[in-house]
Amino acid sequence: MPLTDWFSLLAICLMGAMFPGASLALVLRNTLNHSRLHGMVTGVSHALGIGLYALLSVLGLVLLLQQSPLLVKAISYAGAVYLLWLGYQGLMAKAHTGQHAAIHTHQAKLLDAARDGLLMALLNPKVGLFFLALFSQFVQEGMSLTAKTVFVSTIAIVDGAWYVLVATVLSQGKWLEWLRQHQLWVERILGVILILLALRIFLA
Repeated sequence: MPLTDWFSLLAICLMGAMFPGASLALVLRNTLNHSRLHGMVTGVSHALGIGLYALLSVLGLVLLLQQSPLLVKAISYAGAVYLLWLGYQGLMAKAHTGQHAAIHTHQAKLLDAARDGLLMALLNPKVGLFFLALFSQFVQEGMSLTAKTVFVSTIAIVDGAWYVLVATVLSQGKWLEWLRQHQLWVERILGVILILLALRIFLA
């Protein structure tokens, strides 16, 4: 892959990762409710899901999404239901303080954080269509194994690095202190955002 093409790919990846949405809300939610590590695990598992879409795109399988509107709808609705569930948890959240907060954080499994990030990526067919629309220019017939590896790894690493950075920044200093002080309202606002995103999918 020519260096100029790689820089173009990198720029698109950065814009896609930084665009605020359900994935960012989820990383913030797991970081706030549990720990920095939970937020980082959510981000890394989300990157694995994005990397899987990237792999499918170089294999030409993402085209199936464009050719299967019913499949797109089914995945979209499954993702919307998952967002509704996460949003409901946010709305029903209770403040965690003192010893209860420590117990709450300890009981939260990293596997759950990994599941959240992976499902957030996989249950979003728009990610596949995003690859089809923007990344198809980088996928060419006869691509070498090296070029395919660079393509997939760049997309996954940029996505994961961004969310790990978000979890790291928000889990320290004044950011964390402010979030902890307003934890209940932050979580409920995130819950509303996730529910609105789910409703948007259902009404689209």
